[in-house]
Amino acid sequence: MKRVSKILKSGLAFIAMLGLAQTTIAGEPKTFEGPKPDLKIESANHLFAEKYPLQYKSWESTKESTEVVSALEEDPRLVVLWSGYAFSKDYNKPRGHFYAVTDVRSILRTGAPKDENSGPMPMACWTCKGPDVPRLIAEKGEVGYFDEKWAKYGSEIVNSIGCADCHDTTSQEFKDGKPALRVARPHVLRALDAIGWKFDTLDKHGKRVAVCANCHVEYYFAGKEKAVTFPWDKGTDVDSIEKYYDEKQFTDWVHGLSKAPMLKAQHPDFEIWSMGTHGKNGVTCIDCHMPKVEDKNGKVYTDHKIGNPFDAFESTCKTCHEQSKESLQKRVAEHKKQVKDVMVRLEDQIVKAHFEAKAAWDANATAEEMKAALQDIRHAQWRWDYAAASHGGYMHAPDVMLRVLGTGLEKASEARAKLAVVLTKHGVATPITYPDISTKEKAQKVIGLDMPKELREKDEFLRTIVPQWEKEAKAKGLLPADEK
Repeated sequence: MKRVSKILKSGLAFIAMLGLAQTTIAGEPKTFEGPKPDLKIESANHLFAEKYPLQYKSWESTKESTEVVSALEEDPRLVVLWSGYAFSKDYNKPRGHFYAVTDVRSILRTGAPKDENSGPMPMACWTCKGPDVPRLIAEKGEVGYFDEKWAKYGSEIVNSIGCADCHDTTSQEFKDGKPALRVARPHVLRALDAIGWKFDTLDKHGKRVAVCANCHVEYYFAGKEKAVTFPWDKGTDVDSIEKYYDEKQFTDWVHGLSKAPMLKAQHPDFEIWSMGTHGKNGVTCIDCHMPKVEDKNGKVYTDHKIGNPFDAFESTCKTCHEQSKESLQKRVAEHKKQVKDVMVRLEDQIVKAHFEAKAAWDANATAEEMKAALQDIRHAQWRWDYAAASHGGYMHAPDVMLRVLGTGLEKASEARAKLAVVLTKHGVATPITYPDISTKEKAQKVIGLDMPKELREKDEFLRTIVPQWEKEAKAKGLLPADEK
């Protein structure tokens, strides 16, 4: 009963937070934080291995997720959905926290910069990848951090998601062996404050969720600095965030085929979780993904091997549910299939809409004729991406996922109906002939990517630039001398 009362209390806090999100502002700051020379953040993960061996070893075990799985190979439609955007080159399924820095270096999306001033991506692409980021923000200020190219601090951002991302590692509380939780990134604190979730006033359950919101949220790169910003001014649901972006006339990229002004969702796990059964009842990320466990000597600690709750069923689901593991797994599998089935249907419709829009442009359709259909494509794909980019949304809030995808299907249908009118007006027979995109390679060729060139350049970057970054990091003490 004690646990239930805690959950209900926390649940009321989460519901209150979501209500406040409708009327407050979490957008671009009027001023950025400057350097904080007195804020000393110890970002080297290996320095905490001796004092916190159980937590450190469990965190380190996230490196067991060694397999790199290409989502583009599993579903080539994604290549077309992201035509004109770097995600069409390379997109892998997420791995453990241990690989956050490795994976962002290796992914084709970050390009192959030859020096600190080249490459396609801004510094913001590092922001969720490790504790060296808040350290650099404290040292250089937000503008000094964000207003640079991604390669500028490649030798500084070398520790993957770890201790100082979530803990005040220099506080006496932490040194005394207590959690000392902290949200280390200023833009996250601003967003949480603006929706009525002031970090210092939260109970421990709220603080744990707020720490996860460092990264597991929707965000975009705003302004000339390309600063990470949360689009929560109007709320955290798919419609409110869409309205926010539309009113700002914000566009992540213009689609390579349809020329639609597109949005790219990041990973709105916090937002979707908060609208689901667990979120509404105060069951937090930590309860399911970082449970309390015992070592062989009976010492209780928080397991930092973040993964599937079913892998630690007795310490996670079983603390609340009376059903068997098999029963719950079956229910989750059903939810996953339901969501996936609708998601694939939506992908098919949007892919066809992109090709139909291209056919209309090729037939000399005007911008005015295309405007309404392109806006529908934007909204349809935003809804698909909001659902697809969420990690475990089918578990966190399957009802929300199905509603989001269902409205996406409506938008895609409206887009295709409008395009059919335009195509007919310009003498194009429908249905048009769609190209073969049955494999990643075929789809990438259709949208005009030169993948051999991309791969050659990335290979050279990984062979020449990254080893130099790591050598410099070891000299600075950011990595242990024997780090491979």
